[in-house]
Amino acid sequence: MFTGLIESVGTVSDVKPVPGGFRIRIRTALGGELADGDSVAVNGVCLTTTAARAGEMHADIGVETARITTLGALRPEQPVNLERAMRADSRFGGHFVQGHVDGTGTLEQVRQEGETQWLTVRFPWALAAYLVPKGSVAVDGISLTVAALDADRFQVMVIPFTWSHTNLPSLHPGGQVNLECDMVGKYVARAVELFGDGRLKPAPTSGT
Repeated sequence: MFTGLIESVGTVSDVKPVPGGFRIRIRTALGGELADGDSVAVNGVCLTTTAARAGEMHADIGVETARITTLGALRPEQPVNLERAMRADSRFGGHFVQGHVDGTGTLEQVRQEGETQWLTVRFPWALAAYLVPKGSVAVDGISLTVAALDADRFQVMVIPFTWSHTNLPSLHPGGQVNLECDMVGKYVARAVELFGDGRLKPAPTSGT
């Protein structure tokens, strides 16, 4: 489980095809704080650290992960957002982020307004039911708030701190981003799908 509050921006140093996917190396100051087996969100995708040492971490990307996220298109020297799994004894900011990407979106526009940046992202129709105005969405692992919503696009406002402490300045219109919708909203939408039209009834409680 993650929060969508990016800890560090790493840099991809190597991407190597291996049987079953890819193996990546990332230069990061977090390397010395990681242990083999630790979960790390890379651009919002939960990966397992396969090796770590001061200044570097390694992880494997499976075929399915490469297919449904942007990680299959990673290139050397590309900046990536990194967040370690949240601790149970720390403050919880952002929102619940699982690191399970729902789909990819297309960055259509970056517009500056004063010191803030506005991003317009086009999303696939399959995600429409899980996005609501003022709701949460993770864009490349960054916890953001949906400021405006249309049928297939949403806008988010990015404050200067988030802009300068994530990979967002490296993105360009036409590029792909990983999207994870709010977990609570997905459960609500699923419940409505199953029970809202009367097709299914909740299971009876014990003793009834």
